[in-house]
Amino acid sequence: MSAREPIITGGGGPAPGDDDRRRGHDVHDDRLHKPADAMDEKLRPQRLDEVIGQRAVAERLSIALEASRKRGEPLPHILFDGPPGLGKTTFATVLHNELGVELAMTSGPALAKNADILPYLTNASPGSILFIDEIHRLPRVVEEFIYPVMEDFRVDIVLGEGMNARTVNLPLKKFTIIGATTRSGMLSGPLRDRFHLHEHLEFYEVEELAKIVAINAGKLRTTITEDASQELARRSRGTPRLANARLRWVRDYAVARADGHITRTIAVDALDMQEVDIEGLDRQDRRYIETIIRVFRGGPTGVEALAATMNVAVDTLTDEVEPYLLRREFIVRTPRGRRATESAYRHLGLEPPEPEPTFDLSDQPRLFD
Repeated sequence: MSAREPIITGGGGPAPGDDDRRRGHDVHDDRLHKPADAMDEKLRPQRLDEVIGQRAVAERLSIALEASRKRGEPLPHILFDGPPGLGKTTFATVLHNELGVELAMTSGPALAKNADILPYLTNASPGSILFIDEIHRLPRVVEEFIYPVMEDFRVDIVLGEGMNARTVNLPLKKFTIIGATTRSGMLSGPLRDRFHLHEHLEFYEVEELAKIVAINAGKLRTTITEDASQELARRSRGTPRLANARLRWVRDYAVARADGHITRTIAVDALDMQEVDIEGLDRQDRRYIETIIRVFRGGPTGVEALAATMNVAVDTLTDEVEPYLLRREFIVRTPRGRRATESAYRHLGLEPPEPEPTFDLSDQPRLFD
C-alpha cells in the first residue's frame, strides 16, 4: 500500500451554519431533518480569522501570508510544535485555504525511505504545501535527503553503484514544507534550522475554549447554553481536541436523555457519567494520584513502581497521565521520584500530611571548637 495520502485542493469558505447564526436562526431547529451528506461536521476553522486562541501565532502567520501574496512567492517553511490537540494540523489546513493551493499530508513514520517522500516532492505544484506530522520521527536518511529540498528546491538522486554511480540534480517547483511535532527537542539542529518560522502553540484559556465549544455546537447542529460551554471548557485541559471530543459525548447524552439542548445540568451529568471531574481529571488520573497517596504515602516514588502497582505501561503514565498532572501541579518530579502535592490531597478531599521537619545545623557545635 502506498504511503501517499490524497492531495487536498485549496479553497474553502464560510463553514456551514455560519450564515444561519449571523441571521440569528436556530441551527438546531433548521437542520434536524436535512440529509446527513448535506451537513458538514468538520469542526476545524477554515480561515485564519476564524481561529480562536493562539492569537500571537495567528498574527505572525497573517504577516507571512500577506508578504507571500505581495511577493508572489510560496510561504517560508514553518515548524509548529506543542502538545497534541492544540491546532498544528489546523493551522496547516487554514494556510492552504488562505492561499488556495494544494495541500499534501503525510507523517514522519510513513516515510521510511527516500522513495516514500520522492513522489510528494516531484509532484508538488508551485506554492503548494507539504504537511509532515510528527516530523521528529523522520528517519535520518530521509531527513538528510530533504535538506537540499528545503534550501535549494532540488533533489539529489544517485544513479548506479560503485565507480559507475553518478548524481543527478532534479530541480523542483518552489513549495512550502510545514512540519508538526510534539517533541521539538528530538529534532536535529540542521533540520530545525531549515525552518524559517518556528511557532510554539500554548494551551488555551477557559474563555477561548468556551467560544470554541459554542461555535462547534452549532456545527454539530445542537444548541448549548453559555454556562454549559464554560463547564465543558473547564473540564477540557486547555485542549480544543479534547473539548470537541467531550462536546460530542455531551451532545449524544443530551439527545438520549433530554431534548437535545445542552444545559449546564446536562453537561455536568454527562461528564460525571464519563467520570471527568471539575479539573478535567478522568478515572485513570485520579487512580494515579490515589496510588501515590495510598500505597506510597504521597511519595516520592519511581514511575516504574507506579506503573507496576497500577498494572499500566510506563509509557502510558509518562505520555498520557503525567503531563497534565504536572502542569496542574498535582504532582512534582523530584530527584527521588514522583510526589503528590497539597493540591492533589485537597482535590481528592484528603488532609495533606504534616510537612517534614527541617533541621537547623547552625546551632550545632563545631567539631574542633
